[in-house]
Amino acid sequence: MILDAADPTAPQAAAQALARGELLGLPTETVYGLAADADNAEAVARIFAAKGRPADHPLIVHVAGSAAVPHYAREVPLFAQALIDAFWPGPLTLILPRLPARAAAAAGGQASVGLRCPAHPAAQAVLAACAQLPAPIHGLAAPSANRFGRVSPTTAAHVADEFGAGLLVLDGGPCEVGIESTIVDCTRGVPVLLRPGRISRDAIERACGLHPLSKDELPAHTPRASGTLLAHYAPSAPVRLMDARQLQAGLDVLGADAAHLAVYARAPLRTPSRRVLLRPMPQDAALAARELFAALRGFDDAGVRLIWVETPPDTPEWEGVRDRLARAAAAAP
Repeated sequence: MILDAADPTAPQAAAQALARGELLGLPTETVYGLAADADNAEAVARIFAAKGRPADHPLIVHVAGSAAVPHYAREVPLFAQALIDAFWPGPLTLILPRLPARAAAAAGGQASVGLRCPAHPAAQAVLAACAQLPAPIHGLAAPSANRFGRVSPTTAAHVADEFGAGLLVLDGGPCEVGIESTIVDCTRGVPVLLRPGRISRDAIERACGLHPLSKDELPAHTPRASGTLLAHYAPSAPVRLMDARQLQAGLDVLGADAAHLAVYARAPLRTPSRRVLLRPMPQDAALAARELFAALRGFDDAGVRLIWVETPPDTPEWEGVRDRLARAAAAAP
Protein backbone atom coordinates (compact mmCIF):
# COMPACT_ATOMS: atom_id res chain seq x y z
CA MET A 1 0.00 0.00 0.00
CA ILE A 2 1.35 3.43 -0.95
CA LEU A 3 0.55 6.52 1.14
CA ASP A 4 1.03 10.03 -0.23
CA ALA A 5 3.49 11.88 2.00
CA ALA A 6 1.56 15.08 1.28
CA ASP A 7 -1.43 13.67 3.18
CA PRO A 8 -1.23 15.25 6.68
CA THR A 9 -2.41 11.99 8.27
CA ALA A 10 0.29 9.87 6.59
CA PRO A 11 3.16 10.42 9.09
CA GLN A 12 0.96 9.40 12.02
CA ALA A 13 -0.29 6.33 10.15
CA ALA A 14 3.30 5.40 9.36
CA ALA A 15 4.38 5.88 12.97
CA GLN A 16 1.54 3.70 14.23
CA ALA A 17 2.53 0.93 11.81
CA LEU A 18 6.11 1.13 13.05
CA ALA A 19 4.86 0.97 16.67
CA ARG A 20 3.11 -2.31 15.79
CA GLY A 21 6.44 -3.72 14.65
CA GLU A 22 5.66 -3.41 10.95
CA LEU A 23 8.04 -2.34 8.20
CA LEU A 24 7.75 0.91 6.24
CA GLY A 25 9.10 2.08 2.90
CA LEU A 26 10.54 5.44 3.95
CA PRO A 27 11.65 8.20 1.56
CA THR A 28 14.92 9.95 2.30
CA GLU A 29 16.97 12.34 0.24
CA THR A 30 19.43 9.55 -0.64
CA VAL A 31 17.34 6.43 -1.40
CA TYR A 32 14.17 4.86 -0.01
CA GLY A 33 14.74 2.89 3.17
CA LEU A 34 13.06 -0.20 4.61
CA ALA A 35 12.37 1.11 8.11
CA ALA A 36 11.58 -0.41 11.50
CA ASP A 37 11.89 0.63 15.14
CA ALA A 38 15.64 0.37 15.75
CA ASP A 39 15.08 -0.71 19.38
CA ASN A 40 12.63 -3.50 18.49
CA ALA A 41 14.77 -6.56 17.78
CA GLU A 42 11.85 -8.54 16.29
CA ALA A 43 10.97 -5.71 13.89
CA VAL A 44 14.62 -5.33 12.89
CA ALA A 45 14.78 -9.07 12.23
CA ARG A 46 11.93 -8.59 9.76
CA ILE A 47 14.13 -6.17 7.80
CA PHE A 48 16.90 -8.75 7.53
CA ALA A 49 14.41 -11.42 6.48
CA ALA A 50 12.65 -9.23 3.90
CA LYS A 51 15.91 -8.17 2.30
CA GLY A 52 17.64 -11.53 2.56
CA ARG A 53 20.44 -9.69 4.32
CA PRO A 54 22.95 -11.37 6.68
CA ALA A 55 22.05 -10.55 10.28
CA ASP A 56 25.63 -9.47 11.05
CA HIS A 57 25.59 -6.81 8.29
CA PRO A 58 24.63 -3.66 10.21
CA LEU A 59 21.83 -1.25 9.47
CA ILE A 60 21.97 2.55 9.65
CA VAL A 61 19.75 4.08 12.33
CA HIS A 62 17.93 7.25 11.28
CA VAL A 63 17.28 9.87 13.94
CA ALA A 64 15.44 13.20 13.97
CA GLY A 65 18.50 15.20 15.04
CA SER A 66 21.51 15.43 17.30
CA ALA A 67 19.34 15.29 20.44
CA ALA A 68 18.68 11.60 19.73
CA VAL A 69 22.37 10.66 19.48
CA PRO A 70 22.88 10.07 23.25
CA HIS A 71 20.12 7.45 23.15
CA TYR A 72 22.39 5.26 20.99
CA ALA A 73 25.99 6.49 21.29
CA ARG A 74 28.08 6.34 24.44
CA GLU A 75 30.60 8.82 23.05
CA VAL A 76 30.73 11.51 20.36
CA PRO A 77 34.29 12.62 19.53
CA LEU A 78 34.78 16.34 18.94
CA PHE A 79 35.43 15.84 15.23
CA ALA A 80 32.24 13.79 14.93
CA GLN A 81 30.24 16.55 16.60
CA ALA A 82 31.72 19.01 14.11
CA LEU A 83 30.48 16.79 11.27
CA ILE A 84 27.02 16.58 12.85
CA ASP A 85 26.91 20.37 13.16
CA ALA A 86 28.02 20.82 9.55
CA PHE A 87 26.00 18.18 7.69
CA TRP A 88 22.92 17.11 9.66
CA PRO A 89 20.22 16.84 8.47
CA GLY A 90 21.84 15.43 5.36
CA PRO A 91 23.44 12.47 3.59
CA LEU A 92 26.13 11.67 6.19
CA THR A 93 26.26 8.58 8.41
CA LEU A 94 28.59 8.50 11.40
CA ILE A 95 29.79 5.27 13.01
CA LEU A 96 29.92 5.89 16.77
CA PRO A 97 30.56 3.77 19.89
CA ARG A 98 27.22 2.18 20.85
CA LEU A 99 25.57 1.99 24.24
CA PRO A 100 25.42 -1.77 24.97
CA ALA A 101 21.65 -1.94 25.54
CA ARG A 102 20.65 -0.01 22.42
CA ALA A 103 19.99 -1.14 18.83
CA ALA A 104 22.07 -4.33 19.14
CA ALA A 105 20.16 -6.12 16.37
CA ALA A 106 20.40 -3.13 14.02
CA ALA A 107 24.12 -2.87 14.74
CA GLY A 108 24.70 -6.48 13.71
CA GLY A 109 26.05 -7.25 17.17
CA GLN A 110 28.91 -4.75 16.87
CA ALA A 111 29.95 -2.32 19.62
CA SER A 112 29.33 0.57 17.23
CA VAL A 113 26.24 2.00 15.54
CA GLY A 114 25.75 4.02 12.35
CA LEU A 115 23.60 7.12 12.86
CA ARG A 116 22.15 9.48 10.27
CA CYS A 117 19.71 12.38 10.32
CA PRO A 118 17.77 12.41 7.03
CA ALA A 119 16.91 15.72 5.39
CA HIS A 120 13.78 14.56 3.56
CA PRO A 121 10.72 16.32 5.03
CA ALA A 122 8.64 13.12 4.92
CA ALA A 123 11.29 11.21 6.89
CA GLN A 124 11.47 14.03 9.40
CA ALA A 125 7.67 14.05 9.72
CA VAL A 126 7.61 10.31 10.45
CA LEU A 127 10.40 10.63 13.01
CA ALA A 128 8.52 13.48 14.71
CA ALA A 129 5.35 11.38 14.81
CA CYS A 130 7.32 8.47 16.25
CA ALA A 131 8.60 10.70 19.05
CA GLN A 132 5.01 11.55 20.01
CA LEU A 133 3.85 7.96 20.40
CA PRO A 134 2.83 6.77 23.90
CA ALA A 135 5.95 4.58 23.78
CA PRO A 136 8.27 6.84 21.76
CA ILE A 137 10.41 5.43 18.97
CA HIS A 138 13.83 7.08 19.13
CA GLY A 139 15.25 5.95 15.80
CA LEU A 140 14.49 3.93 12.69
CA ALA A 141 16.76 1.24 11.31
CA ALA A 142 16.42 1.77 7.57
CA PRO A 143 18.69 0.13 5.00
CA SER A 144 17.83 0.62 1.35
CA ALA A 145 14.44 -0.87 0.47
CA ASN A 146 15.62 -3.54 -1.95
CA ARG A 147 16.71 -7.15 -1.88
CA PHE A 148 20.21 -7.52 -0.51
CA GLY A 149 22.93 -6.62 -2.99
CA ARG A 150 20.52 -5.31 -5.63
CA VAL A 151 19.94 -1.81 -6.99
CA SER A 152 18.68 0.68 -4.42
CA PRO A 153 15.23 2.28 -4.92
CA THR A 154 14.79 5.99 -5.57
CA THR A 155 10.99 6.08 -5.99
CA ALA A 156 8.05 4.60 -4.10
CA ALA A 157 7.21 2.54 -7.19
CA HIS A 158 10.67 0.91 -7.03
CA VAL A 159 9.95 -0.16 -3.44
CA ALA A 160 6.52 -1.54 -4.31
CA ASP A 161 8.01 -3.45 -7.24
CA GLU A 162 10.60 -4.93 -4.90
CA PHE A 163 8.36 -6.03 -2.03
CA GLY A 164 4.78 -6.01 -3.35
CA ALA A 165 1.57 -4.36 -2.24
CA GLY A 166 1.74 -5.79 1.28
CA LEU A 167 4.39 -3.29 2.36
CA LEU A 168 3.30 0.16 3.52
CA VAL A 169 5.28 2.73 1.50
CA LEU A 170 5.29 6.49 2.06
CA ASP A 171 5.58 8.20 -1.32
CA GLY A 172 7.78 11.27 -0.99
CA GLY A 173 8.65 11.56 -4.67
CA PRO A 174 11.97 10.79 -6.38
CA CYS A 175 15.04 10.98 -4.16
CA GLU A 176 17.07 14.16 -4.61
CA VAL A 177 20.56 12.72 -4.01
CA GLY A 178 20.01 9.26 -5.51
CA ILE A 179 22.93 7.36 -3.95
CA GLU A 180 23.39 6.31 -0.35
CA SER A 181 24.96 8.46 2.34
CA THR A 182 28.64 9.04 2.92
CA ILE A 183 29.77 6.85 5.85
CA VAL A 184 32.51 8.03 8.21
CA ASP A 185 33.85 5.82 10.99
CA CYS A 186 34.38 7.91 14.13
CA THR A 187 35.40 5.11 16.52
CA ARG A 188 39.18 5.17 16.07
CA GLY A 189 40.25 8.71 16.92
CA VAL A 190 40.30 10.00 13.35
CA PRO A 191 37.67 10.12 10.61
CA VAL A 192 37.85 7.09 8.30
CA LEU A 193 35.83 7.15 5.08
CA LEU A 194 34.07 3.80 4.68
CA ARG A 195 31.70 4.71 1.84
CA PRO A 196 31.80 7.79 -0.41
CA GLY A 197 28.67 9.72 -1.24
CA ARG A 198 27.43 13.26 -1.88
CA ILE A 199 29.59 14.70 0.92
CA SER A 200 33.19 14.70 -0.28
CA ARG A 201 36.46 14.06 1.53
CA ASP A 202 37.38 17.72 1.15
CA ALA A 203 34.09 18.83 2.69
CA ILE A 204 34.63 16.45 5.62
CA GLU A 205 38.13 17.84 6.19
CA ARG A 206 36.93 21.44 6.02
CA ALA A 207 34.20 20.73 8.55
CA CYS A 208 36.21 18.89 11.19
CA GLY A 209 39.82 19.95 10.51
CA LEU A 210 41.02 16.38 10.03
CA HIS A 211 41.78 14.64 6.75
CA PRO A 212 39.63 11.51 6.45
CA LEU A 213 41.69 8.37 6.00
CA SER A 214 40.59 5.56 3.73
CA LYS A 215 39.83 2.17 5.24
CA ASP A 216 42.92 0.86 3.43
CA GLU A 217 45.09 3.35 5.32
CA LEU A 218 43.70 2.21 8.67
CA PRO A 219 42.52 -1.35 8.07
CA ALA A 220 42.73 -2.70 11.63
CA HIS A 221 39.43 -2.98 13.49
CA THR A 222 37.36 -1.52 10.66
CA PRO A 223 33.71 -1.89 11.64
CA ARG A 224 31.27 -3.54 9.28
CA ALA A 225 29.04 -0.94 7.64
CA SER A 226 26.14 -0.77 5.20
CA GLY A 227 26.90 -0.88 1.50
CA THR A 228 30.63 -1.56 1.82
CA LEU A 229 30.80 -5.06 0.37
CA LEU A 230 32.91 -5.44 -2.75
CA ALA A 231 29.90 -6.52 -4.82
CA HIS A 232 26.72 -4.54 -4.29
CA TYR A 233 24.11 -2.29 -5.98
CA ALA A 234 23.88 -4.72 -8.89
CA PRO A 235 21.13 -5.00 -11.52
CA SER A 236 20.18 -8.41 -12.93
CA ALA A 237 22.17 -7.79 -16.12
CA PRO A 238 25.97 -7.83 -15.70
CA VAL A 239 27.66 -4.41 -15.68
CA ARG A 240 30.91 -3.72 -17.52
CA LEU A 241 32.88 -0.47 -17.06
CA MET A 242 34.86 0.88 -20.04
CA ASP A 243 36.20 4.17 -21.31
CA ALA A 244 34.51 5.88 -24.25
CA ARG A 245 36.97 4.56 -26.82
CA GLN A 246 36.49 0.97 -25.66
CA LEU A 247 32.71 1.40 -25.76
CA GLN A 248 32.75 2.65 -29.34
CA ALA A 249 35.18 -0.06 -30.40
CA GLY A 250 32.90 -2.70 -28.91
CA LEU A 251 29.87 -1.30 -30.69
CA ASP A 252 31.81 -1.21 -33.96
CA VAL A 253 32.81 -4.86 -33.60
CA LEU A 254 29.27 -5.99 -32.82
CA GLY A 255 27.84 -3.84 -35.61
CA ALA A 256 24.27 -4.40 -36.71
CA ASP A 257 24.17 -7.74 -34.90
CA ALA A 258 24.35 -6.10 -31.46
CA ALA A 259 21.29 -6.92 -29.34
CA HIS A 260 20.06 -7.08 -25.73
CA LEU A 261 22.68 -4.49 -24.79
CA ALA A 262 22.35 -1.18 -22.92
CA VAL A 263 25.06 1.47 -23.06
CA TYR A 264 25.16 4.32 -20.53
CA ALA A 265 27.76 6.92 -21.40
CA ARG A 266 28.61 10.62 -21.33
CA ALA A 267 30.36 10.45 -24.69
CA PRO A 268 28.26 10.47 -27.89
CA LEU A 269 28.32 6.95 -29.31
CA ARG A 270 26.98 5.38 -32.50
CA THR A 271 25.70 1.96 -33.48
CA PRO A 272 23.96 0.64 -36.58
CA SER A 273 21.84 -1.68 -34.44
CA ARG A 274 18.34 -0.71 -33.39
CA ARG A 275 18.47 -3.36 -30.67
CA VAL A 276 21.02 -1.46 -28.56
CA LEU A 277 19.63 0.83 -25.88
CA LEU A 278 21.80 3.95 -25.80
CA ARG A 279 21.19 6.25 -22.82
CA PRO A 280 23.22 9.42 -22.17
CA MET A 281 24.75 9.78 -18.74
CA PRO A 282 24.58 13.36 -17.36
CA GLN A 283 27.80 15.32 -17.56
CA ASP A 284 27.15 16.71 -14.07
CA ALA A 285 28.12 14.35 -11.23
CA ALA A 286 25.20 15.28 -8.97
CA LEU A 287 22.68 14.69 -11.76
CA ALA A 288 24.35 11.40 -12.66
CA ALA A 289 24.10 10.25 -9.03
CA ARG A 290 20.44 11.24 -8.87
CA GLU A 291 19.46 9.08 -11.86
CA LEU A 292 22.00 6.25 -11.58
CA PHE A 293 19.90 3.62 -9.81
CA ALA A 294 16.77 4.49 -11.79
CA ALA A 295 18.78 4.05 -15.00
CA LEU A 296 20.08 0.63 -13.92
CA ARG A 297 16.59 -0.49 -12.93
CA GLY A 298 15.27 0.76 -16.27
CA PHE A 299 17.80 -1.36 -18.15
CA ASP A 300 16.62 -4.44 -16.27
CA ASP A 301 13.01 -3.54 -17.03
CA ALA A 302 13.92 -3.31 -20.73
CA GLY A 303 15.19 -6.89 -20.62
CA VAL A 304 18.79 -6.24 -21.62
CA ARG A 305 21.33 -8.98 -20.94
CA LEU A 306 24.40 -6.78 -20.61
CA ILE A 307 25.03 -3.19 -19.48
CA TRP A 308 28.07 -1.24 -20.64
CA VAL A 309 28.84 1.92 -18.69
CA GLU A 310 31.39 4.63 -19.36
CA THR A 311 33.73 4.82 -16.36
CA PRO A 312 33.15 8.13 -14.53
CA PRO A 313 35.99 10.63 -14.17
CA ASP A 314 38.47 10.06 -11.34
CA THR A 315 37.59 13.34 -9.61
CA PRO A 316 36.22 14.03 -6.11
CA GLU A 317 32.71 14.96 -7.24
CA TRP A 318 32.33 11.63 -9.08
CA GLU A 319 33.66 9.45 -6.25
CA GLY A 320 30.26 8.25 -5.06
CA VAL A 321 29.08 7.29 -8.56
CA ARG A 322 32.38 5.56 -9.29
CA ASP A 323 32.05 3.58 -6.05
CA ARG A 324 28.51 2.37 -6.79
CA LEU A 325 29.34 1.39 -10.37
CA ALA A 326 32.51 -0.42 -9.34
CA ARG A 327 30.51 -2.48 -6.83
CA ALA A 328 27.80 -3.18 -9.40
CA ALA A 329 30.44 -4.37 -11.88
CA ALA A 330 32.09 -6.54 -9.20
CA ALA A 331 28.86 -8.49 -8.85
CA ALA A 332 28.94 -9.51 -12.51
CA PRO A 333 29.87 -13.16 -13.21
